[in-house]
Amino acid sequence: MKTGKYIVIEGNDGTGKSTQVEKIRELLENEGIESIEFHEPAGSPMADAIRTILKDGSLERSGETNLLLFTAARHEIWRRAQQELALGKWVVAARNYYSTVAYQGYGEGLSLDLIAETMRTFTGERYLNPDFAAILHIDRSVRESRIANRGELEKPDAFESRNIDFQTKVTNGYLEIAKDKGLPVVDASQSVEDVTRELWTRIQPLLL
Repeated sequence: MKTGKYIVIEGNDGTGKSTQVEKIRELLENEGIESIEFHEPAGSPMADAIRTILKDGSLERSGETNLLLFTAARHEIWRRAQQELALGKWVVAARNYYSTVAYQGYGEGLSLDLIAETMRTFTGERYLNPDFAAILHIDRSVRESRIANRGELEKPDAFESRNIDFQTKVTNGYLEIAKDKGLPVVDASQSVEDVTRELWTRIQPLLL
């Protein structure tokens, strides 16, 4: 039995990651490939509980605390993901540790080496090196419009509600990650279908 592939769709809030995860899974199903999805930091009962804390903007904490919380959630998620991969299923995830590099590293100023080493210790090299990953990117005005269309949240989001300076650092951080890791940057202002087509073209070689 072949080991499954690990696919990651990354990018700032409002870039359409979740939509593309669903579209990719539909295409995989058409190819007869079974898959599961994660929307980090959610993916298990424990991870879901941690996510509730992480998203709550009324809870003040440091960047280091965010790193530890995200790491704990990803440790739980990756345990399940490895089991599914071993069964030959593909794992399609919205976000992985690249988000922590962008948000806690470039956004909150934590050491990139600290982030990578912490994640490596509690997940592993396979998690840090997906079979395929891409960064979805859109202009700030488009991204903010998409977020606004979601409606007002009951509690302030810990990251979406941060100021423009923080959001700019995160966006630029993603572009630096793409450059450093050699990841494709996909224009997410295109139609959903065009974004899916571009991602799928890049994923198809993994089917062979």
